[in-house]
Amino acid sequence: MISALQAYHPLIIEGMGGYDARDPALVCQQIIKDLQQAWRRRAPEKPVLLVTQGDPYEDRGIAAITRGVADGLKIPRGLIFLDRQIADYHAANADRYKVIVEIAYSQMADRLEAAQAGCLEALSQQVRARIAAKNGERKQHHKPALPAYYFNFAMLQETTKAACKQLCGGITIAHTSREINQFSVTSFYQVGLALGLIDAADMVPFGG
Repeated sequence: MISALQAYHPLIIEGMGGYDARDPALVCQQIIKDLQQAWRRRAPEKPVLLVTQGDPYEDRGIAAITRGVADGLKIPRGLIFLDRQIADYHAANADRYKVIVEIAYSQMADRLEAAQAGCLEALSQQVRARIAAKNGERKQHHKPALPAYYFNFAMLQETTKAACKQLCGGITIAHTSREINQFSVTSFYQVGLALGLIDAADMVPFGG
């Protein structure tokens, strides 16, 4: 499946889960508009594949939005899922709507590490440091620490993007809102930017 992924230009959309109260159809319209504008300036050199990261289907939020964008752009989807030893429920619960490629996180991680030795350790250190900083801030405001699963999902998010770009020679990353909650998994996109694994030019801001 790794070789199949290489035939595409990966599109990754990041944002809020089912707690997103907005109409997903309206969010999709904006994201599609943003993507079309970005691609007029720098068109993908390969067919586009919308790469998802194991979200179960919900009527609102990222799971609904990725379906809507795939339909609107008339493109297939791929799935990167956490291995059973990390989260045994993840692959089983993942939405497989229009999915034509499925790859385990460990395969993406191995491929990234083979291409850039030490990359995974650097990612891990950055993610842990940011979790510690966020927890320190939460403690000051008498809020509980972030759930333990944040580490695995932040690593999935950032490894997926870095490996996709390395494998495919390019990537497009879109967010579902302009304001990113500092305590969300999405906020860890800053790790990939800080390490140079993705570039600001790869990202399409919501609303232009």
